[in-house]
Amino acid sequence: MEEPILRFLLELVPSLLIGFWAGRRHQTLSTRLAAPLVRFGVPISVMGLLLKGGLSGDMLQAAGLAVLAMSLVLVGAARLPGLAELVSPTLRLGSCTGNTAYFGVPLALAFLPGEALPIVIGYDLGATLMAWSLGPLLLGGQVDGSQRLRGLLSNLAASPATRGLIGALLVLMTPWSASVADALWWPSRCVIVLALMVVGMRLGSIHRQGIAPVARPLQLLRPLLAKLLLYPLFLLLLASLLQFKPLMVQAVALQGAAPTAISLLLIAESVGADQERAAGLVFWSTLLALITAPAWGLLLRFQF
Repeated sequence: MEEPILRFLLELVPSLLIGFWAGRRHQTLSTRLAAPLVRFGVPISVMGLLLKGGLSGDMLQAAGLAVLAMSLVLVGAARLPGLAELVSPTLRLGSCTGNTAYFGVPLALAFLPGEALPIVIGYDLGATLMAWSLGPLLLGGQVDGSQRLRGLLSNLAASPATRGLIGALLVLMTPWSASVADALWWPSRCVIVLALMVVGMRLGSIHRQGIAPVARPLQLLRPLLAKLLLYPLFLLLLASLLQFKPLMVQAVALQGAAPTAISLLLIAESVGADQERAAGLVFWSTLLALITAPAWGLLLRFQF
């Protein structure tokens, strides 16, 4: 029981702490590192993970489930009793957009068998495409139909997940796909470590700035409960109702337990909207998920 928790924490905590320490001292460091990481590192990581896990039906099912679940949350979460606070587009997006690539992958590798990797990658791909294609439009306010479609297509094409998927498809068309998959596996894991450091740097910078929701986490209590407890439960129930196999149910629910992705803050900054609450949700959900995510891992591991 202790081994998967230790494996998970030893992979995440040192990277986050080093990044947090660096971000406290150099507030712009995360910004300088994030651009090349998103432009080059993330597509390479996505390619490596996709090639390692394989493009399978499970991956496509998980991607579809991510799109379905996030759509239901974005449309209906604010209508549920007790969640009226999620009427804010930022908090709705933050309650279903998780750090699945850099938090969720190590989480799955620690608590689930290797066969879960294609499912995890598929979920991350679907969720990433949803966040980066709809997020700027959702947080940026009302636009007309043609602008919305152009913005959707533009954000979808610019997504690092899209570039990684295209790269993986191109490599699979060559006779060297297995060799490339082996060659990219460890660089893909290194990108995850570097990305966790960048997340830690951003958290350190946020903490140093003393942003109000970071200082008063009770302001974000309901969105935090929605992200760390209700959303994984929702994915668990949704996947069970759709009669997916047990490993699929475990994997997608575990991805739902990942904290709010830093992409929420990047999107909020890009459109100039609700940056304080986005920063607070990313900060506190990441810290709390170091406790809640392993708890979900143990629960799901012994439930099925």
